[in-house]
Amino acid sequence: MTEHKKDNAGPLSGIRILDLSSVVMGPFATQILADLGADVIKVESPSGDTMRAVGPMRNTAMGALFLHLNRNKRSVVLDLKTPAGQEACLQLIRESDVLLYNLRPAAMARLGLDYERVAAANPAIVYVGAYGFGEDGPYAGRPAYDDLIQGMTGLGHLYQQQSGDVPRYTPLTLCDRTVGLHVAVAVLAGVIEARQSGQGQAIEIPMFEAMAHFVLGDHLGGHSFEPALGPTGYARLLAKERKPYQTSDGFLVLLIYNDKHWAKFFSLIGQPELQQEPRFSSHSARAIHIGEVYDFVASHIKQKDTAYWLHALRQVDIPAAPLYSIEQLIDDEHLQAVKHLQHMDHPTEGPICTPSPLGNYSRTPLSIRRHAPGLGEHTAQVLAELGYSEQDIQAMLTSVHPSPREQIV
Repeated sequence: MTEHKKDNAGPLSGIRILDLSSVVMGPFATQILADLGADVIKVESPSGDTMRAVGPMRNTAMGALFLHLNRNKRSVVLDLKTPAGQEACLQLIRESDVLLYNLRPAAMARLGLDYERVAAANPAIVYVGAYGFGEDGPYAGRPAYDDLIQGMTGLGHLYQQQSGDVPRYTPLTLCDRTVGLHVAVAVLAGVIEARQSGQGQAIEIPMFEAMAHFVLGDHLGGHSFEPALGPTGYARLLAKERKPYQTSDGFLVLLIYNDKHWAKFFSLIGQPELQQEPRFSSHSARAIHIGEVYDFVASHIKQKDTAYWLHALRQVDIPAAPLYSIEQLIDDEHLQAVKHLQHMDHPTEGPICTPSPLGNYSRTPLSIRRHAPGLGEHTAQVLAELGYSEQDIQAMLTSVHPSPREQIV
């Protein structure tokens, strides 16, 4: 396995990842790994990652989502449809521990970057494909985006079932980010195994199957047994009454979960005898009557204001919290205290705010070492590391349109 210069950059310092992914899922996975210290080289086409154009931005091709998904990476522009671009990519493959891509496998093969050719260049490489559908099924090769996968894995229907409203998408790139976590874990598992065996392998993480795994873990319900013991679904999560509670002046997030919580709540509202009522007497009984249980709590919560309930519930150690807007989340005192958001200067975008790398490591602390790169910002640097001459580098830079140097804004 290729060793790379360590720079005290976190626990993954010394691992190089060649990132051929774009949009959210792959870049989110490699952003996690880059924050952990890996040297992530982001290979972009001459037109760049499409996420560069999404969201508010001060300068062209440096949108807000791109800034958050691509920090701690280096950007190299290669035209992989040309022999020179493919050869440079193969040179990078020889110097990398991981190749991550989210193109469909057939597209990788057309570029000459199928696993057989990549493994021939570097037998120890971990070759991770993160795309829509597994290659062994009838949906292989179909395009996949977050909204499609949300719909196909039942999330829209679950919303309709729970709310009685029309189907809706979750207002997050939920599938991209959830599957991105699976991808990051797969990369780490592959690298650990490769360092033990000295051999690489191809790994497939398909979005559809990964999200089906995620959803069915909660909602297989009675179909967990054969023959089925009842319908699909986790009743508590599907109860239409499961929503933030309305107080006299706002909303409250509250979960009275176990028997101890319920005993304290009944005492708090002055009705301790209700602990013995059949529908409240056990976890199983409350699950059977979950709609009634939520309605009962709601009838009491709406009688007093949010501040009263937050204080009273915390006094008896019942889990409760305010209902935040995104603006309130940004200003939360805990996030402020743990410095969850970093305020920093980007060399081209000026002052920015971005989430900090996640987790505290006592010996190998995490940091934002590199700003999110301009398109092709590191092409010359990386090619020089591969041994390209200045003349060859200039030829490579002028062969892509638009020139990566012109894209650094």
